[in-house]
Order: sequence, then structure tokens, then C-alpha cells
Amino acid sequence: MKLLLIHSDYMEYEVKEKAIKHPEEIDKEKKRGRVDEGLAVFVAVESIDEKAKKDAVEQAYNEISKVAEELKVNNVMLYPYAHLSSNLAKPSAAKEILVELEKRLNKEFMVKRSPFGWYKAFKLSCKGHPMSELSREIIPKREKTAVEKEKEVTSQWYILTPEGELIDAERFDFTGHEELKLLYEYESKGSRKAEGEPPHVKMMQALELVDYEPASDSGIFRWYPKGRMIKGLLEQHINNMVHNIGGMQVETPIMYDLEHPALSAYVKKFPARQYTVKSDDKEFFLRFAACFGQYMIMHDMTISYRHLPLRLYELTHYSFRREQSGEISGLKRLRCFTMPDLHTLCADIDQATDEFKRQFKTAMKWMNDLQLDHEVAIRFVKSFYDENKALAKDLAKLAGKPVLIELWDERYFYFVMKFEFNIIDSMKKASALSTVQIDVENAKRFDITFMDEHGEKKYPFILHTSISGSIDRCLYALLEREAIKMKQGKKPMLPLWLSPTQIRFIPVNDDFVTDCERFVGQLPDMIRADIDDREESVSRKIRDAEKEWIPIIVVVGDKEKESETFTPRFRSSEIGGNSKTYSLKELRDLIMEHVEGYPQEPLPVPLYLSKRPKFKG
Repeated sequence: MKLLLIHSDYMEYEVKEKAIKHPEEIDKEKKRGRVDEGLAVFVAVESIDEKAKKDAVEQAYNEISKVAEELKVNNVMLYPYAHLSSNLAKPSAAKEILVELEKRLNKEFMVKRSPFGWYKAFKLSCKGHPMSELSREIIPKREKTAVEKEKEVTSQWYILTPEGELIDAERFDFTGHEELKLLYEYESKGSRKAEGEPPHVKMMQALELVDYEPASDSGIFRWYPKGRMIKGLLEQHINNMVHNIGGMQVETPIMYDLEHPALSAYVKKFPARQYTVKSDDKEFFLRFAACFGQYMIMHDMTISYRHLPLRLYELTHYSFRREQSGEISGLKRLRCFTMPDLHTLCADIDQATDEFKRQFKTAMKWMNDLQLDHEVAIRFVKSFYDENKALAKDLAKLAGKPVLIELWDERYFYFVMKFEFNIIDSMKKASALSTVQIDVENAKRFDITFMDEHGEKKYPFILHTSISGSIDRCLYALLEREAIKMKQGKKPMLPLWLSPTQIRFIPVNDDFVTDCERFVGQLPDMIRADIDDREESVSRKIRDAEKEWIPIIVVVGDKEKESETFTPRFRSSEIGGNSKTYSLKELRDLIMEHVEGYPQEPLPVPLYLSKRPKFKG
């Protein structure tokens, strides 16, 4: 920051016209201003000040107050003056710093500040003594980002049992809870750096689901038809679940103005790294969540206490986070992903905690629907935990097993607590999926209010929720859990409702292809069936179906043609028995029983394997 300080008989200004696209809003009174017998302070806020706003304000205050005291003046005129520097801060940051400097000086002096972002005429009479013209340069100390503060935060780790007993994690007996122990060790001592390629990468490539895109940035993927279908089913399912708990779906932009004052402050609070985009002379950041757009909508809404809890929801295609290169790891940690984001406004802490528990139960259902074993972590600011121990106990009871508790000595983000459902992958690393946070900052920052029963405006609590977490990471979780089964000698398989092909018919020769067609035609459209009509042996076709994780394989020959009964190969005994004979109707009913309640899509690739191109290898 550059300061030019002039001891003056008087200084006055008059606003003329806009100097920037979005200048400070002013009323009639602000269009003119005058200070007599005071200190005129010309201020140029620089880019370095943006990274340490508090220190910049404090140092500027110290310099101005020191000069004012030496000159024995009580009146100060703050005048934004860009011409003192060629390395200026963004307008939004400059205005924020000037406003804070004005507030700080107002505690001891009579201060006027000319409005920011306007061309102005001014008149000034300098007293002309040796101390009447001074300059100062402020070099602030950079404030730590939320990511840096997270690394330094002091945590205490505990295990909370379903019976409500809180035990120091170092003293807890993890027998029978080995994955909870892995979660604790990973979170308290582990590293986010990827150590080699995780098994799910080769699996997703071999199954022709997802792959790297060499023409894009690292951590951004291409989705093949089978993978896109799985992703689409997950998206439909999470949409349905959020609608069922009252979420109203919206759609918002993917980029936002870095100079917007509230957004700029929020970006610095959120533990994510941004992509930036330039358009004309403005700089934008690509969203890393749907928070921004939903905040803007909520800010413009008229909300009564009768409307609360109020839930806005968006499935973001897409969210962007510029993760460090060493952290990118297949579908576990990406730079571009699909995130279901729900934001719930609550009138008070009681309503917020009730809604928190409700969403906790919904997230449990999601994990169960994906057949994902998971471990629960609940994180609190310690002071909030002390006031809400009953909530923690209720959540552990709902989980039905011991959960990891992390207590922070201080709040370094915008939330006072959150939960996460974590899976442990085949490399014994933890990854969070479902999460909910209780936000105590952003309603005020974005001026989101509701009218209470007494007609007074109040700021709500905001719950940040992703019932599923990243959709991309859900597929990572599914594949990694199957990788663990493979290490145990078990056959991997996706849940039946997510399997690209649910039942495959294999004719023993070309004469039975039409019979396979007839059987497929008798199945409902929502059942994904295909036919291996390639010129390969039956044993080869069965091996290939096994490699594709096909849940049900049916070989069709003379016996099956005549009797229309089958002895299928089931990939999992949870679906059916391998030695049992089934009619086509029984097979249909069996599949429908397993997919009932889930969304379904048609076969994402051609019916006949001979018609399918290879996407990989």
C-alpha cells in the first residue's frame, strides 16, 4: 500500500462519473465531502495487500494515526488514489481494505472517505511546513490461507461408541474395527500424496468405463458409454433422494467474478485451489462447488421462518478444483468432477441439528444402496462439541458402530462441525464420500436473511450437504472395494442396478442367435440384456463375460430352446443359485427384485457384441 499524507487547511471533493464498471454505491450525501484542518491521506491499495488485508489495514492505521498525533489533528480525509502505484489490487479488495481502514480510524478520529471507483474533482490547501507532505509504503505480512491453517490446526482424536462413551483414540481397542483404525491413522498421521497407481485405474480402463484424457489437464477424464451410463444412474438416484427430502433443484453458472466482495472472501476461506479464467479485463474463477450460485439465489429470495428448513439443490456439471499434481489419483481426487450440492437454511441451531441428523440418515441410505462398507468421521470445533454432545451421541447411535471424532481447538473454516462417510480403499487409504457441514459464517457474508415470527430479519444457519459426495469418487469407491474382494479371492461385481449388462445370452452356435433374440425380446426394456454372437467358442465367450463382471450368464442351446428354462451362471450367490433351473419369467422377476426402487437406463452399447467397437486396448 502506498500512502501520501498532506497536512491541509482543507480538502474537498466532488464526484463526477464512474471510473470502473462497478463503483461503490453512493447516495446524494456522499457525492461531496470536505475536511477542514486535517490530514488528507491519498491511498493506493496494491496487489500485495490482498494477501494480508488485516495486516495491511493495521499497518496503515498505525502510520496514519502516528502522523495525525504528531500534527495534533483529529480530522482525516481518506482519498483512493490509484496513481501512486502501478501494481494495484483488484477493485473489490481495494474497496474492502479502504472500508476497513475507515472503520479502524473512526475509533479515534473524525474520518471522511471519498467513494471508491469514481472520477472526482478535488481541491486541497497544503499548509507547507516541513511535516506537511509525507509518504509511506506498507508491506504487509501475508495471511495464511485456509489450506495452510488446516495443516497447522491442533486436533484431538477420540472414538465415540454407539453407547455414547468417548474414548481417547490411542486407548481404544480396535479389535474388530480394523478399518476404523486405518481411518484414524490416515486422518491423524497420513499423507494425501498418491503412492503409485491405485488398482481401480486399471479396472476402469479394462471395463471400458472411464479413462484419462491426454488432451486435457491432469485429473480430467473421458467417460465411455458404459461408464457414462453408471454415472447417469448414480446422478438420477441422488437427484431422487434429494427430491424426497425436499430439495428444490436449481442451476447456476460455473464461473464467478473474483472481484465480487463476498465471493472473494469466501474463496479464501474454502479449502480448495481455483482455476481462473480471464474475459476482457476481468478475472473469473471456476466454481469448486455450487455454493456461490445458491447463495446468490438465496440472497435475492424473500424468506419467512415458515419456509424453513429451505433446501436448494444442484447437481453440478461440473465443479473444478486445481488439486496439486501429487494428490491427483485416478477417480479418487480429480480436478473436474460432478458434485451433488444441497444447501439448507435453518432458523436456529435446534432446527439445524435436527436437519443434520435427517441428512445423516439419508447419506447412510446412499452408502447402503451402493453396498459400500464405510467408516464415519465427525469433526467439531471443540467449543461447539461441548455444547452439543447429545448430537454427537445421537449420530454414533444412528451409525450403529464406533465413529471417529476429531475436535479442533479453533474454527479455521466457515463451519463448526461436519460428518463424513469414508471408504477405505485397497491401498488402505481413506476417502470421504457423503458429508454435511454446519456453516455459521456465510449467511451474514452474503446477506441471506429470513423474517422471524416477530417480523425481524435474522441470519439462518446453512447446512452444506453432499449426500453422495463426488459422483466420480463413488465409482472409485465401488471399484476399490471390489479390488479388495479380488485380493481375498472373491469375484468382483458392481451392484446389479449399476451393471452395464445385467444378463448375457450366449448361443452355442449361430443357429441359436434368433432364440437369444426372442428371449431378450420377452424381457422388460429396463432389464439390460445382450447377446454374444461373435465367432468364438462358448468357453471363450464365458471367460470374456467373466472379465466384464457380467452378473448373470445364460448359455442357449437345444435344451434351452425347447424347454425355455435355463441354468444360469450367477456371479454372486446373493443374486441366485448356480445349480438351480430358472424360467425366463423367474430370471426376469429375480432381476426386477434386485433393481426395484433404483433408476434404470437401457443398454448403453449395441445389443450384439459383434457390433461393438473397442474403446480401450
